[in-house]
Amino acid sequence: MGCTVVQKLPRRDELIPPHLRPGRELLAEGRALARDWQVGRNAFIDARGVACEADYKRMVAAEGRIMQHAHIGFRSVERTVAAIAEVHGTCARRGVTVDRFGITLDWSMGYPVAMRKGSRRGTGIVLDSAEDFARITNAAPAAAHFGDFMLGLPGALENAKGALAAGATAIGNLGQYFTFRMPDWDDDVATTQATVTALGLIAAQPVEVLVHSNLDDGFAGLLADMSSALGMVIIEKHIVETLIGARASHCFGHHFTAPLVRMAFHKALTLVTQTPGTMIFGNTVSYKSTPAGNYASLASYLQADIWALTRVASGHAVNPVPVTENERIPDIDEIIDAQTFAARLAMHARDSAPLIDVAQVDALATRLVAGARLFADRVLGGLNEIGIDTDDPAELMLALRRVGPKRIEAHFGAGTLDAAAWGGRKAVALAEWVEELEHAARDWAGAVPADTAARIRGRGFRACVASSDVHEHGKNLIERTLAHLGVEVLDAGTSVDADDLVAAALEARADVIAISTYNGIALRYAREVQGHLAGAGAAIPVCIGGRLNEVPEDSNSGLPVDVAADIRAIGITPCDDPAGLIAVLGDLAGPVPAN
Repeated sequence: MGCTVVQKLPRRDELIPPHLRPGRELLAEGRALARDWQVGRNAFIDARGVACEADYKRMVAAEGRIMQHAHIGFRSVERTVAAIAEVHGTCARRGVTVDRFGITLDWSMGYPVAMRKGSRRGTGIVLDSAEDFARITNAAPAAAHFGDFMLGLPGALENAKGALAAGATAIGNLGQYFTFRMPDWDDDVATTQATVTALGLIAAQPVEVLVHSNLDDGFAGLLADMSSALGMVIIEKHIVETLIGARASHCFGHHFTAPLVRMAFHKALTLVTQTPGTMIFGNTVSYKSTPAGNYASLASYLQADIWALTRVASGHAVNPVPVTENERIPDIDEIIDAQTFAARLAMHARDSAPLIDVAQVDALATRLVAGARLFADRVLGGLNEIGIDTDDPAELMLALRRVGPKRIEAHFGAGTLDAAAWGGRKAVALAEWVEELEHAARDWAGAVPADTAARIRGRGFRACVASSDVHEHGKNLIERTLAHLGVEVLDAGTSVDADDLVAAALEARADVIAISTYNGIALRYAREVQGHLAGAGAAIPVCIGGRLNEVPEDSNSGLPVDVAADIRAIGITPCDDPAGLIAVLGDLAGPVPAN
């Protein structure tokens, strides 16, 4: 998979600036705020007669029922509130219980409230006050899940206040702290302090509030060894539960495809934490067919999750993602259909679960747990050796963030050192995303005609590769594909600002710029890159791929539209897949020499 060069660990003074406030001060400040900001009442708490979602999860898990999570992706608050009520009500009339709802919050909610007005918007909802949050929590008698762009970002404290006051008792997404960066925001010390203070406020609540962490959005989505991903659960538990006194609740599933892997990771998770889980997310990357074909993928991952929860009632809800997810934002009837499908599948699981031989599941789970504990011990011990106070949550979190997943795994992974391995070590259990990405990269490179590949390789091209947001897998696919074609890859980073990307490309004398994008800002970002190139008097070809959509400024629906044609019109090449970028490189390489 290519040689990995292990970078030396930074010193403590390179990681921890003197102006970072001690964690104990930040936690005290958060606890003091709990006098004025406490968990309020809402439709779910009143209807279910519970103090918090954790209590409800334990109660339903004891009953043996599989809980269900639905996600609403509309940009309009009004439409979202109406959709929650309709989905919950229609499903209830069908005998299907939707226990909890998540919504697509806009990434701009990661900023402090004062910075949100006039800032760039994505495709999600913006909630600025407790009243805004309460509209969601009172839409139906189901638990409201506020995940992405809440914790772990500069606006963490204000977001936590609003969600708690509205009665939300599952708030995330702590995983984003370690990997996400807001555009034009470079103050990770302020981000750390806001997050730790918010966690202090959560820990001081009179009822149990789950600190949600989606592993796929944190280091787990970037670590090559699944045992390292599980090890981050142990480290996050140390931070949230041991050092802060709150409760860490974990989610996984985006990049877990094989039934064996989903079941084994769930079993391993229950062996390292007893806190109820939030949900097992749908394996959306497997939706590569028509809606009818995607039902097979839905059944595959849901069945595995239901079997896993039938064995060990961890409190997780299943997440039946509508089969149109890979084409557009699912509509209300499609969400209802997916929830109905899941409930029916759970009924059938009562008969099929006893037929499953779980020996392979348990064997893999045992390996994952052993590797995870070794990884966590090595990480905490290694950071302590360079002077990091691993009992200070602020210092430990900032150190982890600044060291980053690649160096952490290369230095502290449970596997043996192997310079040829993806993460610098032979994995205890190689992450599926690594295998899938490497196979895809080889397939794309192998599909290039031999004469075109030879011309590209012979030109010694340099490509500056970056992502406009935090989603890194598309960027990784491009990097690996180009490497197989002999193109030198210059990593410009993730969540990189357009001006910084152009500066990096010019400094490196790149022949092409390749951008991966996802969060509904494709056209805006393309314009910014083109503007900075023009300002520098440069004419480097630019390709952009991923989710090429955006919500128009004059939109009445709030739904994103395809902007590929608009991108092409400004002189940037939109790419549905790596083939588009390869075609540009082929043109740059020139025609086939005449005989």
